[in-house]
Amino acid sequence: MRLACGDHSFPLLDHAMACDLIAGLGFEGIDIGLMGNRSHVRPEVVREDIAGEAGRVAERVAGRGLAVADVFLIPWTDYRVMAPNHPDDGERERGRALFREMLEFTQRVGAPGITILPGMEFDGHDHGDSLERAVRELGERVVIAADAGLELSIEPHVGSVVENPAAALDLLQRAPGLKVSLDHTHFIRQDIPQEELDTLLPYTRHYHARCARPERIQARMVENTIDFERVVEQLRGQAYGGYLAVEYVWTDWEHCNECDNLSETILLRDRLRSALRGEAWEGFAATI
Repeated sequence: MRLACGDHSFPLLDHAMACDLIAGLGFEGIDIGLMGNRSHVRPEVVREDIAGEAGRVAERVAGRGLAVADVFLIPWTDYRVMAPNHPDDGERERGRALFREMLEFTQRVGAPGITILPGMEFDGHDHGDSLERAVRELGERVVIAADAGLELSIEPHVGSVVENPAAALDLLQRAPGLKVSLDHTHFIRQDIPQEELDTLLPYTRHYHARCARPERIQARMVENTIDFERVVEQLRGQAYGGYLAVEYVWTDWEHCNECDNLSETILLRDRLRSALRGEAWEGFAATI
């Protein structure tokens, strides 16, 4: 297992500076946020010149000794836009077309796979119907991704059609080949015990790490309730060979602009490094 960091952790820096920082912090990989209307690298821009944009990103990343650990595609700031389970056929088709184009970008930057959101609940539509649409569309996208030599994973999240572990597992089991980019924080924020997420570990392709506690999807290390040592031990037991991607975000959503992202990234980096070495983390005493 290796450590990565999301470029979207530092939205106030330009992309080159964010890459400089992530490399300077000693991470081996970088997650490229491909998020409509908000990330450094935006899908609406990329699709105008996929080869050119991918080449520039790949050069920027490799020039700093980093590898692209994952590409995280979110079509727009409103998660219903082009959602995989949108009730409108045309909107789903728009999302599928964007997905195909961003697969080419993902191939060109050398990422092993792509992460997308699983879909949303829609007013006036039954949960079962929304989930069934997600199963069908995501199953098709698994095949499309595989044809491009890539793996596809979803990130179950607060407000999604699979915002609890049982629903996420149901979706994964019904869409063969679909993987998960596991982020404990979306469940811990709902006060769901960490143990309930164990069923998702065998499906984990990528892992997002940040601190959280009940009622806070992002928290400081001193408030954190996630047992990261247990996570590392369990992933090792699954022969997981992917990245642990530290993924703090800075946005006016769910109190996510109340952390010092740089300091918390460093603290979690060090805790994960200790866990990977099988050593006890010395905590704040080693840092302050």
